[in-house]
Amino acid sequence: MRSVQDLETLHSRRAKGELAVGGFLGLEGVHALEGRVENLELLFASGFRMIGLTHFFDNEAGGSAHGIEKSGLTPFGKQVVRRVQELHMVLDLAHASPQVIDDALEITAAPVVVSHTGVRGTCDNRRNLSDDHARRIAATGGVMGIALFDTAVCGPRVEDTAHAIRYLADLVGVEHTALGSDFDGSVMAPIDASGWPSLTEALLKEGFNAGEIAGIMGLNALRVFMQVFPR
Repeated sequence: MRSVQDLETLHSRRAKGELAVGGFLGLEGVHALEGRVENLELLFASGFRMIGLTHFFDNEAGGSAHGIEKSGLTPFGKQVVRRVQELHMVLDLAHASPQVIDDALEITAAPVVVSHTGVRGTCDNRRNLSDDHARRIAATGGVMGIALFDTAVCGPRVEDTAHAIRYLADLVGVEHTALGSDFDGSVMAPIDASGWPSLTEALLKEGFNAGEIAGIMGLNALRVFMQVFPR
C-alpha cells in the first residue's frame, strides 16, 4: 500500500467480501538514514510509508526509551519529523524517549501513531506511555497500538492486552486505540494471528461492542493511514 487510493481499493474489496490482503513498509529507527534527511526520499520511493524515530538505542535523531541519554530530538531529528510529514509518511513514536515524544508532539502537524506499546496505567515501565502522552497523541488524531507481550502489558495473557486497551479507551476514547501485536519473532506472545478470536472474546468481556472491536482490530489505524498517506 503506497497511497490513499490503494487503501480505498483494499477496503472496498474487503467490504464486498473478497479475500484481499495489504501491507506497507515501515522502518523501526532512523539509523538507516545515516544522518542524511534526504535519504527519506529514497525510502519513500521504495514504498516506505511509516517511520519510527528510534528503536533500542539512541541515534542521530534522538533518545530511545531504552537508551543511555534518553535525550530529546536533535536538530537532525526535528528535520526528520518535518520531512516525514511533508512526504505524507506516518510518524511512529514507539520506543521513543519521553523527551523525544514531547519534542515531536510540539512540531507535528499530522496524526502520529505508537505502533506497539503499553500504558503505564496498567504496566508502569519505561517502555510504556504515560497518561499525559497518551492524551497528547490522541489530540493529534493518532492511534496507539497495545502489544501482546509481557513487558507491554505486565502479563502473559490476551486478557492483559484487552485490559490495557480498555484502560486506554477509557482515558482517550476507543477511536484512538489499536492492536499493536509486535509479531516480530523475538517476543513471546500468548497467541499468533490464528488466535484473534480469543482476543476478540477478551475485548467483549471488557465491554467493547462489535463496532468498537472492528476499530481496535484495524479500522482506527486505517483512518489514520487514510488521513496521512499521499493521494
